[in-house]
Amino acid sequence: MKNICFFCFLMLLQACARPQTGKIVQVEILDAAVKNILDEKLEIEVIGTGFKWSEGPLWLPESKTLIFSDVPNNVIHSWSEAAGLKKYLEPSGYTGSVPRAGEMGSNGLALSNDNKLLLCQHGDRKVVAMNAPLTQPKPDFLTLAGNFEGKKFNSPNDVAVHSNGDLYFTDPPYGLRGLDSDTTKEIPFNGVYRISKGKVTLLVDTLTKPNGIAFLPGGKTFIVANSDGAKPIWYAFDLDERDSVLNARIFYNAKMEFDKVGGGPDGLKVDKNGNVFATGPGGIWIFNQSGKVLGKINLEGRVSNCAFGDDEKTLFVTNADKVLRIKLKK
Repeated sequence: MKNICFFCFLMLLQACARPQTGKIVQVEILDAAVKNILDEKLEIEVIGTGFKWSEGPLWLPESKTLIFSDVPNNVIHSWSEAAGLKKYLEPSGYTGSVPRAGEMGSNGLALSNDNKLLLCQHGDRKVVAMNAPLTQPKPDFLTLAGNFEGKKFNSPNDVAVHSNGDLYFTDPPYGLRGLDSDTTKEIPFNGVYRISKGKVTLLVDTLTKPNGIAFLPGGKTFIVANSDGAKPIWYAFDLDERDSVLNARIFYNAKMEFDKVGGGPDGLKVDKNGNVFATGPGGIWIFNQSGKVLGKINLEGRVSNCAFGDDEKTLFVTNADKVLRIKLKK
């Protein structure tokens, strides 16, 4: 009897490690062009659950592994088809010795052009690189940006890597327990910055809650999601030949949709053809490069970010306490 129970226990563990499949969602088609990007019906797989707030999904192509942040738990998890769900790195965003609560872990993750893991750390209020191989992670961090003009950042949130190696990142107050009114907030605004050859430059200081950030193909335009419920807007910014910001404009204003279902603009990714997959009110929005909505993948619960797999036919989505895998094209 004991052997049978133990066998059942092992079977249960194996079942939990496998994706939970089954739910089919109908894509909301707003332009026929979206049919070239994804199928009209998509299967949603839950590949991980039980997190406090999942964020920052990043695909590691060499190991065919997804990593993602659980921000309040101060940990990064990994998932692969072969190994299932594992703890990847702890601590991820707060390395202090004084216990604290709130959004203290890593948030946005990216790979540098030399294949280093980049982390936006809420708790330590820095943008860092992990000083260890991707296959042997450890909480040894090299600070790339820890302050602006001697003042600590609020809580770096998301980072995009330019083709020239420069890093562009957003700095809202979500890692501060009192947000904008927190007594430890040293910078009076919430900015968008660039790190170039070790120098930190302020690019934008007019957005209320800058969050997700990504480049369009060619690297001359970047998009920033503003996750403020009063201004739930995606903005676009161009770069001139000296990489100065110009032509700031609204990419898409989601105020009407936010007022209906909530869930402001958050993380986003851009495919090789310039289609923008952006988390926002009700799920995943798909835009073309001009800001036209092509379609939506309507999902239950808050969605915070997304990432493509190897072939851009697979989309991973951080969905509150869950992580999803969606096959976009069969």
